[in-house]
Amino acid sequence: MEHWIRLAVGGTVLVAIAVAVLGWYGVRQRGPAIRAALRAVLQLAVVALVLRGAITNWSLAAVVVAIMFTVAVVTAARRLRTFRHAVPATLVACGCGATVTVGVIVGIPILDRDPKDLIAVSGIIIGGCMTAATLTGRNLLTAIAARADEVEAWLSIGATRRQALVDLCRSAVFEALVPGLDQTRTVGLVTLPGAFVGAILAGAGAEQAARFQLAVLTGLICAQSITAVTLAFIVGGNRTSVRARA
Repeated sequence: MEHWIRLAVGGTVLVAIAVAVLGWYGVRQRGPAIRAALRAVLQLAVVALVLRGAITNWSLAAVVVAIMFTVAVVTAARRLRTFRHAVPATLVACGCGATVTVGVIVGIPILDRDPKDLIAVSGIIIGGCMTAATLTGRNLLTAIAARADEVEAWLSIGATRRQALVDLCRSAVFEALVPGLDQTRTVGLVTLPGAFVGAILAGAGAEQAARFQLAVLTGLICAQSITAVTLAFIVGGNRTSVRARA
């Protein structure tokens, strides 16, 4: 019980510091930090209960992965609601990235085939797909607004929408991948990633933890690349896919 009390006190202090810093700098959106922390507490409590059974049952593991994927798609699509048909586009992009990557990891198999590893890897990969989709879409919207004249010039000389936006799409994809690539480049030098630390804390040896982390990092590169390119291809080629053109 004592360690839970320390966690509650420490977590409250950390969130309070975050809110205080945002308030000092005049950032009005302080509420999301508090709500995010409270949601994390409730969600992790529920997840901990569910995973007790799921880590030993393939059927329950599949249900957990399906729920994670659904939440990821809805979350990313909400961030990209400026696009028409954001949900189908995000669903296809994240689905391609997650299916290919998890399929390779489980199919070879890179890791042991058990529900526990499936849930752990799928959660990280799906989260990476969600991030890649969100960043790609938002970067593309920003680029369209900033380079509207260039896009119109291409369209005025007969270029298709895909041709007019191809450079913007490629830049959006690259920018979306930068955080993940930087994390992979500096792993072990700047940070010890969560999967590695978690495996160590769970009692795995350093070699086993490193193997799991490498599977995760290479999987994220694959999943995020597929997700970002697929989303850019979909929204960059359909004239009706954006609600408002800059």
